[in-house]
Amino acid sequence: MQEPLRKFVDEVTALVDAGRDEARVLAGVRQAMARLVARDDWLPAEAAKPHPQYYQQYLLYRDHAERFSVVSFVWGPGQKTPVHDHTVWGVIGMLRGSEVCEPFRIDASGAVVPAGPEVRMQPGDVEAVSPAIGDVHRVNNAYDDRVSISIHAYGADIGKVRRHVFDPKTGAVKEFTSGYSNA
Repeated sequence: MQEPLRKFVDEVTALVDAGRDEARVLAGVRQAMARLVARDDWLPAEAAKPHPQYYQQYLLYRDHAERFSVVSFVWGPGQKTPVHDHTVWGVIGMLRGSEVCEPFRIDASGAVVPAGPEVRMQPGDVEAVSPAIGDVHRVNNAYDDRVSISIHAYGADIGKVRRHVFDPKTGAVKEFTSGYSNA
């Protein structure tokens, strides 16, 4: 493991070990993520490979007790996610390129509705998600001609978490478990 990632993992481990409430954990992980994505010389090449059709989610670290995980998301040109949730806290840091996040919420009738303006992330930017602050979004590579990479930390082994995809037109909900591209 490269030194910047090791430092990040140590910081997140200390935050989780302290047993703080989610707001404090998110604040600390956001600060640690900002330091991690401030430099772009540590991500191994095998965790930065795009796929021609699908975005890739590479596991970089999983806590021994699965209290958190760290992954790289590699976006090929024009790739995007469906509208989805996470069900746990998450912190996203932009490493290379750019991505656009469209926030949504599920209203009282079960409809998927926009929950604010799109957010365009640039290298060094950091955002957070959680059921407490907003957890439903769609993300896409902002570029149609190049790869973008973001680093994500989640409050569980995100590859095993049962999550949901939402159809914004019909409101249909489908459960999924993401797994990892390198596992």
